[in-house]
Amino acid sequence: MGWVPSQWLPGGTPDPLIARRAAVGRQASRLDGPLKVAGKARFAAEVAVERLTYATLVHSPVARGRITHLDTSAAESAPGVNLVLTYRNMPRIESPALISLSDFSAVGNSALPILQDAEIRYNGQVVALVVAETQEQADHAASLLVIGYAPTKPTTRFQDAQAEARTPESLLVERNHVSVGRAERELARAAHRVDNHYRTPWQNHSAIELHALTVIWDGEDSLTVHDATQMIAPSAVVLAKLFGLKKDQVRVLSPFVGGGFGGKGLWDHQIVAIAAARLLGRPLRLMLTREGVYRIIGGRSPTEQRVAIGADGDGRFTALIHSGHSVMPTYGACPEPFTLGSRALYRAGSFEMLQHHVDLDVVPNTFMRAPGEAIGSFALESAVDELAHEMGIDPIDLRLRNEPERHPISGAPFSQHARRQAFTDGAKRFGWERRQREPGARREGEWRLGLGCATGSFPYARMPGASARITLRRDGAAVVACSAQEMGMGTATVQTQHAADRLGLPVSAVVFKLGDSALPAAPMAGGSSQTASVAGAIIAAAAKLTGELVRLAGNDSPIAGLRAGEVHLVDGGVGAIGDAARHEEYRSILARAGREEITVTATGSPPLEMLKYAMHSTSAIFCELRVSDATGEIRVDRLLGSFDCGTILNPQTAASQFKGGMIMGLGLALTEETLFDERSGRIMNPSLADYHIPVHLDVPEIEVMWTGIPDPRSPLGARGIGEIGITGVAAAVANAVFNATGRRVRELPITLDKLL
Repeated sequence: MGWVPSQWLPGGTPDPLIARRAAVGRQASRLDGPLKVAGKARFAAEVAVERLTYATLVHSPVARGRITHLDTSAAESAPGVNLVLTYRNMPRIESPALISLSDFSAVGNSALPILQDAEIRYNGQVVALVVAETQEQADHAASLLVIGYAPTKPTTRFQDAQAEARTPESLLVERNHVSVGRAERELARAAHRVDNHYRTPWQNHSAIELHALTVIWDGEDSLTVHDATQMIAPSAVVLAKLFGLKKDQVRVLSPFVGGGFGGKGLWDHQIVAIAAARLLGRPLRLMLTREGVYRIIGGRSPTEQRVAIGADGDGRFTALIHSGHSVMPTYGACPEPFTLGSRALYRAGSFEMLQHHVDLDVVPNTFMRAPGEAIGSFALESAVDELAHEMGIDPIDLRLRNEPERHPISGAPFSQHARRQAFTDGAKRFGWERRQREPGARREGEWRLGLGCATGSFPYARMPGASARITLRRDGAAVVACSAQEMGMGTATVQTQHAADRLGLPVSAVVFKLGDSALPAAPMAGGSSQTASVAGAIIAAAAKLTGELVRLAGNDSPIAGLRAGEVHLVDGGVGAIGDAARHEEYRSILARAGREEITVTATGSPPLEMLKYAMHSTSAIFCELRVSDATGEIRVDRLLGSFDCGTILNPQTAASQFKGGMIMGLGLALTEETLFDERSGRIMNPSLADYHIPVHLDVPEIEVMWTGIPDPRSPLGARGIGEIGITGVAAAVANAVFNATGRRVRELPITLDKLL
């Protein structure tokens, strides 16, 4: 794609709304806010359905083995029980294809059989589902099942399995092994070097809304699923295939999701619940317990990473090595690609990147906010800080000395890149000049004070296949529809702002419909890609609408004789570009044509800009904290995030996204760790009482800022912001801990026992 002329690609001419936006870029409260405050927003487990039944899952207590005895009689005869589903009476169903970036209808998180046989592959695997008239009756009956197991020795120890690790050819869509120059040789020759290992733990998804679905069959050939999912249209396609239906016979609705972060895809619980509802012939609701989420919904893989950096006397990187191990069972989909972010951050004379996959008998890990980048940046940015300290160079200065002008490995030009500005603006706002070079130099009583910084990169993505429908009515109002996802990030609000500007209407005249697979299809909400993907579809639909309106206008219109490329949608109508006098309102065009409304549907252009340009959102994270001499306790006093992410479409919703990511980064740095019993393969802290996420008292003052420089290659000039907020936070905290104490912690989370 590097040889293709820029003008042939999407963004060859920058989106005109970059220059003439009105609603876009303005602060606006979420449109769904009043519904949620009033309790009128219905989530998947809150849909009112007559004759509803309730289900409970039963999980395996062993990691490997086979069911040798199964007695369901007591459960089946318990009060209110309608069905006990096991491998004996589960319909024969294939597992869904694993999530793929080349096939967007492939959305499975596990390739293991789903209740199809007596084999046990991991501790927590679903072995039965009990359906009853009430949740309490289902829970009680589940406790009456008698199941015997013949366990076999599982592979559950990360260190033991490393010797048999696999080396995949690719990580998502990137080549796994990247070798430029002779990095090991250059490292050995370097005037200055660091070479260390960093470890990060298992982590679990802990969204406030538990995974849930309400299933309604209308006979044998019509399925409606209210699901807490990040992938509405793709799920409908897969469910139709699994249950032998046509695509239009399956409808998935998910207008509101209480947090996803990569975990709310297609898992075993949806398949068994839908199968049970079909067998029973009644609506069914299944909501996982918190323990159930931890046991069958994968999280972030543990990693062991080596980062080595060599530099010359001026601090220019001569070698950058990032390698190591993560867990990815052969039946999983997420490689936890911790080396990907390192490829775009720094210029170096040589590179060596390589990742290995450890195969364990565990629930398959999955995508979790900034998968790979969040933990990869901890290792890389800790190493950069170590090198800066060894060389006596300010950590920001060392980073900026190695700032790339093009993508360091591919050589592709950046579409827009202002991380240097993000760093300098952030350092000034934060007061970086107060940082003392020598660790432990600042004290207040028992507290040692420290400042740290780090950076991160997350790739821009615009998914192919996103579609949108625009219906323009004679009264001048418009309805824009797309099966996009609202998970709390303000999708409906921002796309309403966008559509209003694109159509030349006030925000009050636009309605944005989403959350329903019956609407034009949108790809899954992931990879910080949804906003750009849906925006691209609306751009295509608006262009198609423009052509239709020019045709309808006819010869009696002020715009008669103009072609679609010579007009734009502005001021509630169609106007000639560069001639404000030639303009006609929508209502006039539709009235003369005898139309009450006009409807168009279009699919966004292929995202070829991603293949020609290096497109990345970047962060500069600053942390100020204190560490107690007496207890080792860490108190974070301030966090500041300075971001370069293109156009900020809505400052209010964007600030919320950035801050949410940074809070999640605090959890990554200081509290979150899944305690995994390597003897049994069981997760030992499957509750929010034992799995510690940051609470209000853990979260300091957080300030966010951004360059706001549009990316000329993307719709609206915007890039993703949902995942860059977490990227770099853990390293900034670790580097501040070192500045406060002189102790370098290379294993997350940074708990007080590592500092005493």
